[in-house]
Amino acid sequence: MSSYFTDLAQQYIDGEWRPGSGSWDIIDFNPYDGEKLAAITIATAGEIDQAYRAAARAQRDWAGAGPHARRAVLEKVLRLVEERELELTEAIIAELGGTRVKAGFELHLAKEFLREAVSLTTRAEHRLIPSPDPGKENRLYRVPVGVVGVISPFNFPFLLSLKSVAPALALGNAVVLKPHQDTPVVGGTVIARLFEDAGLPAGVLNVVVTDIAEINDAFLEHPVPKVISFTGSDRVGRHVATVCAQHFKRAILELGGNSALVVLDDADLDYAVDAAVFSRYVHQGQVCMAANRILVDRSVAAAFTEKFVAKVRGLKAGDPGDPETVIGPLINSSQSEAITSVVDQAVAEGATALLRGSTRGNLVEPSVLTDVPADSGLLRQEIFGPVALLVPFEGEEEAVRLVNDTPFGLSGAVHTADVERGVRFAQRIDSGMFHVNDGTVHDEPLVPFGGEKDSGLGRLNGETTLDAFTTLKWISVQHGRSTFPF
Repeated sequence: MSSYFTDLAQQYIDGEWRPGSGSWDIIDFNPYDGEKLAAITIATAGEIDQAYRAAARAQRDWAGAGPHARRAVLEKVLRLVEERELELTEAIIAELGGTRVKAGFELHLAKEFLREAVSLTTRAEHRLIPSPDPGKENRLYRVPVGVVGVISPFNFPFLLSLKSVAPALALGNAVVLKPHQDTPVVGGTVIARLFEDAGLPAGVLNVVVTDIAEINDAFLEHPVPKVISFTGSDRVGRHVATVCAQHFKRAILELGGNSALVVLDDADLDYAVDAAVFSRYVHQGQVCMAANRILVDRSVAAAFTEKFVAKVRGLKAGDPGDPETVIGPLINSSQSEAITSVVDQAVAEGATALLRGSTRGNLVEPSVLTDVPADSGLLRQEIFGPVALLVPFEGEEEAVRLVNDTPFGLSGAVHTADVERGVRFAQRIDSGMFHVNDGTVHDEPLVPFGGEKDSGLGRLNGETTLDAFTTLKWISVQHGRSTFPF
């Protein structure tokens, strides 16, 4: 697998594979065993400029090629992903410590989003709008924004890069992609290779592997991109939004969450346990939609807790390449240290550890905590790791209050025997998404995806993607003669 990574350990600018000109390398490590996968000499601000200028040059011809030409390229990318699924699976396992189940989940969604991008090529329709003025015709054109800058995260790098890159290209834009430093290949250069092999013209997609310490805000401030699509933390997202606003750019922000899975008094407990365990521990909890908090009606709390802890105790932690492994490593040592500190902090504050996993390198075993003090900051922040907080409540009113008692508003779920009771509950939650009798981790290509409060700005998927990556242009035609007051 090492040759796979070294072959892709370059910048991809204007159709050329070349090293960056920076003075240092990003080292791509396997987070489970520490193996060095590749070294990539970073891109400088000068190469950011080259990538954006190449995108600007290539964009007009790409848009002018028409929707059917764009569709053919995207269809070929989809076929290549299907043909290369085994090697992509191994890359996800090696570079980000994803388990085989996680890799299958990510690649399945990636293919679904590519299919949707194929259909987007022919959905940017123009309209005629009636005018009150005699003889006037109003034409409304939906046109590409031009160039889109995409910044993707480390947790689902292949999917979340493609989720912006593919529709932006489908709609006639050019793209410059900056993947996360911990996943430069799966989140970046492997995508460039797929589109190159599918026949995408040079310059339409560029991938720059770099670090903020090198380029500062050059990626955001550059005059070429009109839209920045960012997926990551709320802290960085706030900065991205500020810089974009200063430069009159549109920011699409998919940020963190502090989702709750709520178990009402009439829920199917066995099913709720299954949903809660998946929602908390999928990809080691490194998911923005993960159920940080599991709220359980006090009347069923004891029974639920017993079943939940027993199931979590049975989750195998270890080598992500082992098909039996459910909990693989966290992405790096900073994350594993931070999650270990979360458990230590909670216990120091008075929480009870029903299950306290050990930490070995980047491998953090699952923990289950309860009795977390109501004023603890841990209940209101995103915990990006395999730690579940069980919180009992008395009745629906308290449950609603607790769910909303967070600066985030991304996802959530409620379990109940009465579906309409669940819907009424969901309608009272300040979030962009909420699920009845299911998990908190969902993404579908046709349904608007995004959050409220500190969980982001804007939406992606389906029709909302048109709004994200196109703009509207009004052209009027006067077939008669207008009259003017002077």
